[in-house]
Amino acid sequence: MKSPRHSLLFAALALTLSAPVMADTLAKVKESGAITMGIRESSLPLSYLDDKQQPVGYHIDICNKIVDAVKAELKLPNLKVNQTPVTSQNRIPLVTNGTVDLECGSTTNNEARKKQVDFAPTTFVTNVRMAVKKASGIKGLDELNGKPVATTTGTTSVQLMRSHEKGKHIDFKEVYGKDHADSFLMLETDRAVAFVMDDNLLAGLMVNSKTPNDYAIVGEVLNIEPIAIMLRKDDPKFKKVVDDAVNSLMKSGEIDKLYAKWFMGAIPPKGASLNFPMSDKLKELIKAPSDAPAEAYNAKK
Repeated sequence: MKSPRHSLLFAALALTLSAPVMADTLAKVKESGAITMGIRESSLPLSYLDDKQQPVGYHIDICNKIVDAVKAELKLPNLKVNQTPVTSQNRIPLVTNGTVDLECGSTTNNEARKKQVDFAPTTFVTNVRMAVKKASGIKGLDELNGKPVATTTGTTSVQLMRSHEKGKHIDFKEVYGKDHADSFLMLETDRAVAFVMDDNLLAGLMVNSKTPNDYAIVGEVLNIEPIAIMLRKDDPKFKKVVDDAVNSLMKSGEIDKLYAKWFMGAIPPKGASLNFPMSDKLKELIKAPSDAPAEAYNAKK
């Protein structure tokens, strides 16, 4: 029979083991002397590799500004910055397990993900639609019955199609790319008749394809999605540094310049422009920053 003292010790140990562990990214970074950015290789123009295989993009620039804020906070001007490629499949595990400190890609902030990770204030808003070849004549979901549709593994595109009113009655075949470039290649080589993804990513892939004028973004808006820098959950000190850095970019107007650079200007690798004006919703969020999830934008009225 256990003594009352032993029972109390076991109870205290059980509580300790079951309690959530508070992250402390700033302490981790200070101790290691390095911070790790998770980068995407084909999420143009947010985060991708240029012709020299260097990570560039709108969210790379924003993450670099956040890193500057971390250097100032920790008084570590020579802080080492590591860059680790992530995919749609492994980005959340690599953040939660401490491998990546800032995920600087094209991740949608939604309620399911917020149970595992946290997000900076929204820095881009996208509409989920589909890219097709103009020659196909496809204009909407109701023309996809019995046809192969590409999407990227680890994304929510197929679920969005199936939950859409028109998509509920369409029997399309899902084909999955390992990343956005691979998914677009399926469309390019006629292994799929459509690629469903964020409209800005589709625009970036189209403008840098061999024949940009062969493609169009068409169909219903399946979802409005806030895109943001991802970080570990339950880390208020680090989140404050991140949020303050992003809010400062918005207040100073610097984020408008970064947007114009990547969405309206000539960008690598071909020097082409997406000609993708800032949405009214993002303009609102720059005036009043928010880290609200996608469900707040798509609530049924």
